[in-house]
Amino acid sequence: MRLTRFRIPLVLAAAALLAACGGGGGDSATPTPTGPTDAQRSAAATATAQSSTNLCAPIAPFYWEVGDRNARLASGSVNAAGNTVTYGSNTLMPIASASKWLYAGYVVQKRQGVLSASDIQFLNFRSGYTNFSICLQTQTIDSCLAYLNNGVYSAATDGQFDYGGGHMQKHASLEGLGALDNAGLAAEVRSQIGTDIGLAYSQPQPAGGGASTADDYARYLRKLLGDTLWMSAALGTHPVCTNPTTCPAGQAISTPIPSNESWHYSVGHWVEDDPVVGDGAFSSPGAFGFYPWVDASKTWYGVLARQDSAGSGVDSVYCGRLIRKAWVTGVAQ
Repeated sequence: MRLTRFRIPLVLAAAALLAACGGGGGDSATPTPTGPTDAQRSAAATATAQSSTNLCAPIAPFYWEVGDRNARLASGSVNAAGNTVTYGSNTLMPIASASKWLYAGYVVQKRQGVLSASDIQFLNFRSGYTNFSICLQTQTIDSCLAYLNNGVYSAATDGQFDYGGGHMQKHASLEGLGALDNAGLAAEVRSQIGTDIGLAYSQPQPAGGGASTADDYARYLRKLLGDTLWMSAALGTHPVCTNPTTCPAGQAISTPIPSNESWHYSVGHWVEDDPVVGDGAFSSPGAFGFYPWVDASKTWYGVLARQDSAGSGVDSVYCGRLIRKAWVTGVAQ
């Protein structure tokens, strides 16, 4: 089913057009388009990605792209001196927590956009399943849940945001997916978000075991911009406070975002709405540096793809944020 964007009623649209053209009588000029051209945006984003002086410089090598609902509009592979690795749009890599957005998209699509209160609590990480550590490659969803303390429920953390894989692991089990291994989980998720999206799992962990390419993940993001998945309407919904140092007491326990920024967490994805540096983008950065995003206006998407050590996701955010701003404004950052 294709979702339909809200449309301004015809009368209001006509009134707005008349106002923009100077009223209902006399000669009227064609409004002049405002904002940078795509060529200007592309030049600014490219200069930002390739800069040797901003926050993109330390994370090279990486691949980046920006596009709209129809296509990729700009992209590039940024290399690093002395490093022979080159990332491209088809480089397969672990996407870590970027897997969360895909699993959430799977659930929202399966529910046709109508989530239960339980779904929401699991998907914005307030379910109390906060003891997850790791899955093994040969396990199933349920055998991973039973491994170590992965499936142990904590009443003390129920209702509080705690970023971790246990919430989605338990949710998948409750969904009847417990017997699925890596291949089975990939097939199940793709059955809802699209079989045209390449996705594999290195461990049967919906929240962090995925592997994909920038090209494939971009297909998912274009679907969100094009309103062809129910997740389009779910972007930014049911947000919860996530920073233990700034949230009211009893709302948040743990976040991977640096404590000097306060974001909200929605349905399997972040809302980058820090009051100082945030721009409201929706995103799902992975621990190894894979960073997909959709801008706050739901007009543009972007992917920054690379594979680094665990904990490198926030560095990709800093660079990706600059590329996004350069694209939107047409000014290199």
